[in-house]
Amino acid sequence: MTRELPIAGQPPPERADAARNRQKIIEVATRMVEANGAANLSLDEVAREANVGVGTVYRRFGDRSGLIYALIDEGERALQEAFMTGPPPIGPGAPPAERIRAFLHALVDRKVAQQELFMLLETGSPKARFSGPYMVHHTHLATLLAEARPEADARFLADALLAPLSACLLGHQQADRGMTAEQIKAGLDDLLRLLFPESP
Repeated sequence: MTRELPIAGQPPPERADAARNRQKIIEVATRMVEANGAANLSLDEVAREANVGVGTVYRRFGDRSGLIYALIDEGERALQEAFMTGPPPIGPGAPPAERIRAFLHALVDRKVAQQELFMLLETGSPKARFSGPYMVHHTHLATLLAEARPEADARFLADALLAPLSACLLGHQQADRGMTAEQIKAGLDDLLRLLFPESP
């Protein structure tokens, strides 16, 4: 049996028909994003294409941010599985500084893979931007930072390390500065060396 991970505020479906409708909506929304881009995603059009009532879409997802959470959910679950129970260095067993580095590198790849969806999430309401995946990422980082730097404000440092991983900033660095994901990771490594000068 697959274990549900704590992400994105999507409750598990309660009935078989609700599960089918949810899957149909996600499949339609995914096709629409691939065909027309995430910026043009409309809940009304998704409902029409999925042949379900508009009320069904709004009840299930709440708003466009809720649907975007659902679209990024699969990749987010894989990332969370990796840092919660996966092998080191991202998973348990490595020193906290190494886990932080591996997590931030994985998060760069994660954001780049679905950049347009993450950008929509970030440019929505502040509540949407800093809930769901952000809260999980922040909690994970703060826990590792508290272990690695017990004298520091781990919650603030977690925000500071997540700030450069804004999808909007990553998009700017790639599109306008010509940076690759590897160059962005190298920049994060420079930042981490300031926090952990004893690390290689």
